[in-house]
Amino acid sequence: MNSLKSKMMRRAVLSAALAASAAVQAEEIAIQVDGNLPVYVRAEGVAGNLSSVGSDTLNNLMTLWAEEFRKQYPNVNIQVEGKGSSTAPPALIAGTSQLGPMSRAMKREEKNEFEGTYGFKPTEIQVALDALAVFVNKDNPVTALSTQQVDAIFSKTRKAKAANDIQTWGQAGVTDPAWAAKPISSYGRNSASGTYGFFKETVLLKGDYKDTVKEQPGSASVVLGITEDQGAIGYSGIGYRTSGVRALPLSKAGGEAYAPSYANVLSGKYPVWRPLYIYIVKEPGKPLSPVVKEFLKTILSKKGQEIVVKDGFYPLSTDMVAKELKKLE
Repeated sequence: MNSLKSKMMRRAVLSAALAASAAVQAEEIAIQVDGNLPVYVRAEGVAGNLSSVGSDTLNNLMTLWAEEFRKQYPNVNIQVEGKGSSTAPPALIAGTSQLGPMSRAMKREEKNEFEGTYGFKPTEIQVALDALAVFVNKDNPVTALSTQQVDAIFSKTRKAKAANDIQTWGQAGVTDPAWAAKPISSYGRNSASGTYGFFKETVLLKGDYKDTVKEQPGSASVVLGITEDQGAIGYSGIGYRTSGVRALPLSKAGGEAYAPSYANVLSGKYPVWRPLYIYIVKEPGKPLSPVVKEFLKTILSKKGQEIVVKDGFYPLSTDMVAKELKKLE
């Protein structure tokens, strides 16, 4: 009888978790961009080459935006390379790229080096919003975690002050006997990644990763690893979510856990979200090259933000877009 009751309870918990996940996914499918966003109007005389070097998280988005831009300007040649946010500043400084997509803000030393080369600061353009999701395998019964628990799973320094290290799913609060003793297998990004740095700063509170974290070259690799490893957990941009993983609700400081939904990102309730950026070289008082300006205007248009939703990330509001467009003047 106890065994039957235990099985029924486990099924109820898993069903609730799956229902919550389905509800979040349904909400994201229903996301509509702000109807007041500007409609892009094609400009005359736009041609030439455009190069983008930077974030892997933004790689798919940059490719989709490039495809849309080519529809307007078939004579523009666009190259997109996404090996990590840390590759963007050196490419901008060296002049080998006009666009520097980054999933984190530029560090002070990167800005200083840029200013030392050009004599002015880089221009930062917000292009989308992202919930940095903590993913588990779709079959994992865990329903939610605190950021303190996530720190204890990924970090050997535990700066979030978790009482104990967490190495098994039982230690993470899973009571299902089939899972409690299962070791946690953690996946993350490599140090060239802005996602690696953002997670380290905001979740690990600048602590050190465990040596056991399996570093992956890209966001898709993290999600694939979790899909194929039942005991896995990992972090990645929400746009890389697939049917093989679940994005966990997260809580902070013992509070309520919130799912990484668009509404919870806009309200700030989900604790690990970030803007996504493109950095450019814009000399104060001088106009941008037409190809760079029009590409960014395409991104900040209604169509450009619809592409953000299509790729699984979250769009900017009209007020946000208006603020970014002023930076292009």
